[in-house]
Formats: sequence, C-alpha cells, structure tokens
Amino acid sequence: MTMMKFTAASLLLLGAASSALGFTYELETSVVGSDFYNNFVFENITDPTHGRVTYVDKATAISQNLTYASHDAFILSADHKTVLDPNGPGRNSVRLRSVSTYQNSLLVFDIRHMPQGCGTWPAVWTLGPNWPYGGEIDIVEGVNDQSPNAATLHTGPNCTMPANRNQLGTTALTDCYGLDNSNAGCGVKFPTIESYGPSFNDIGGGWYAMERSNTQVRVWFWPRNGYVPPDVQAGLPIVDPDLWGTPSADFPNTDCDINSHFAPQSIVINLTFCRCLFIIICGDWAGNVYSSSGCPGTCVDYVNNNPEAFAQAYFEFASLKTYQSVGFQ
Repeated sequence: MTMMKFTAASLLLLGAASSALGFTYELETSVVGSDFYNNFVFENITDPTHGRVTYVDKATAISQNLTYASHDAFILSADHKTVLDPNGPGRNSVRLRSVSTYQNSLLVFDIRHMPQGCGTWPAVWTLGPNWPYGGEIDIVEGVNDQSPNAATLHTGPNCTMPANRNQLGTTALTDCYGLDNSNAGCGVKFPTIESYGPSFNDIGGGWYAMERSNTQVRVWFWPRNGYVPPDVQAGLPIVDPDLWGTPSADFPNTDCDINSHFAPQSIVINLTFCRCLFIIICGDWAGNVYSSSGCPGTCVDYVNNNPEAFAQAYFEFASLKTYQSVGFQ
C-alpha cells in the first residue's frame, strides 16, 4: 500500500482553504490507546435490547483481557473461551459510553478491525436521552458478517427523509420514528462491501466520519487501501467536510428538524449477540437473518456453544478524534 505524504505547508494550505469555506470544525479531543479508559465509562448494565450478552464492568473487562491498550491501539472484545450455560448469563462483552456529549460536532473513527462472526452485532453509534425522542445515530452497524455497513437514524415522530438525496449509499426506509417499522429507522446501505465485516478487516479497516450540524447528519467511509482525505489522515486541527466529497449517507433536515429531534449525544461502542428488540423476538435483526446469513443452527445455541468462533469478535481502534463546530452551519 502506498501511503500519501503531506508537507506541513500543504496541510496548512488545506486548513486555510477549509476555513475560507466557512463550514469548519476545530479539533477538540484526540483519543488514542489508554485515553479510551479516561474518555469512556463501562456500562455494566442489562442489555437494553436483550441480547445473549453480559456487559461487564471495567475491572472485569481488564482482568479478562476483554479490553487492553497499547501506545497506538485500543482493543474491545468478547469472551472467546467459555461455553455458556443455556440457562445462565450471556457471553461477556463490553459496552462503552463516552463521558462527554456532542451536538454540532464531527466525530472521526480510525478503526483497524471490527468484530466478525455469526451471531455478532457490533455497533458504533451516538445516543440521546429518553430514547427515541433524544435521537440515535448509528454510524457502524451490521450483523452476522453481512456487508455493507448501514447508517441509520432513530427519532421521535415527524422525522422523515427524502428517498433521493446527495449520497453514495442506497436508501432503505425513510421514516425515522423509532416506534414505527419495528424500529428499523431510516437507514442507508453503504455502496461498498469493504465498509463492514470480514471484507473491512481484510483491508486493515478504514475511517468513518459522522457530522451532525443544524442542517443535516452525514456519514463518510474511506477504506484504508483507498483515498483518504488528507485532513482526516493527518488529524488536521481544522477540517471542512464539504471538501470530502459525497458522503456515504446523508440525512438532511428537509422534513426533520435536526435540533429538535436530536439532543446532545453520547458515543456508544458495543458488541452484543443475537440482539432482541422489545422482547418480541430474540435477535429481531441478527436472529431473523441468522440462517439466511449462512450461519449454522440457531443464533443463541451457536453463541452458547462455540466460544472459539469469537476469537475475531473484537474492535481495534487506532483513534477517535472529536471536533466542535467553529464555522457557519
């Protein structure tokens, strides 16, 4: 792979050009390695979606090696050694929630590896209070190794998206209300299989960016083996997403007032299994498509009895960079 190199002068010129356009964001936090421990809390809670999972506390996660950090990486994984009692708790895993909340902001995730395997349901997302009325923005989400990635909004009522808009991805549903359509939300499927699962891992991952402004929510993906905007790659102090080209997913405020539907949001990173929604069907998404994904048996039985299948069920984050708006939106 050929890495692009940028001189200090070229990066400064790019930053100046970005500022001139007026849609700019200033670097607020760069989270790398052990910084994740200071910027996130471990949510030792019952899975709100009733998956076959047990979210452990920080001490347990560290002692069981479910999370660990180096100077340039943070790992979040699930237990891959224990056969589960079918009547006992679910597979040990981790759910992180950011200490800070974000509103008019830009989040950039450099991810080298994401959880893969039948029964897995990894996600990187943001969440407001009083779901769904505080809003939810899914940045990375999928099940059972099924590519591509999907970016989705979940809101209170009266938030819809146009079927056709300025994006590379494909519109799934347009009604964002979390209590309609079995909470499918208004999702967009990304245009490339490398955006999720084993295909993502095979190329060493890539970058996801999510912008939330007064006028829209946008999500981009750049594979590590392709073109990556220089300000993303270099972590430029000031960036302008309008220079990045067409996003993978675009959610404009045409028929959805972004500010009223989305409160300040926490970042959530989690890995669950065979997730259930509304206690109706275990694995309402992962479970329903489990067999059609080419996975053996039933989702719960597979998760219970095949710990070795989850050796690749881990996130590796190179960094998370958060930016706050400093320009006209």
